[in-house]
Amino acid sequence: SLVEDLMTLSHVEAEKHDRPSETVDLSQLAARVVGEVASLMGKERVVLEASAPGAAIQADPGQLEQLLRNLIDNAMKYGGNEQPVRVKVALAAGRSGPVLTVADHGPGIAPEHIPHLTRRFYRTDPGRSRASGGTGLGLAIVKHIVERHRAQLDISSTLGEGTRVTVVFPPAPDNAA
Repeated sequence: SLVEDLMTLSHVEAEKHDRPSETVDLSQLAARVVGEVASLMGKERVVLEASAPGAAIQADPGQLEQLLRNLIDNAMKYGGNEQPVRVKVALAAGRSGPVLTVADHGPGIAPEHIPHLTRRFYRTDPGRSRASGGTGLGLAIVKHIVERHRAQLDISSTLGEGTRVTVVFPPAPDNAA
C-alpha cells in the first residue's frame, strides 16, 4: 500500500548513512525470495537463472529482501507474461562484489524515461501503473537501499525486448581477524 511504501521509504532514508553490518549470502537470499514468489505466483513467472555460491555482502537482510521483491514485482508487473522474470546472482571479475540482475522480456522502457525511474511517483504510463496497483515508490525505495549498501544501480532497456536492472555490490570486507 502507499502508506507502507512511504513508511518504508522514510525508514530507508533515515538509515541511509548507517553502513549495514551483517554478512548476507546474496545467492541464498535470492534463491529463497525467488522460491517464495514462484510458489505464490507460479514457476512460469520467475526463475533463478544462475546463482553464484559465496556471494557474501555486508547488508541489511530485510532491506535486501525488499529490494529483490520490489525488482521482481516490477518486472512481473510490466514485463509481460510470455516469459518468466529472470533473476541472476553472479560474481564479477575484478574489484566489485556480487552482481544481482533482474530481467524481464516485456515491452521495454523508452530511453527518455530511464533517468527518471527512481524518482518518487514517476510513471512511464500513469493510467496503466495505477491500474496495476503500483504506488510509484518501488524503485525510489530500491534506489535508497542501493545507496545505503554502497552499491550501483543500472537500468537498461530495449523497446520490444525487455528491461534489465543490475545492482553491483561492493565486495564484502575480508573477515577482520
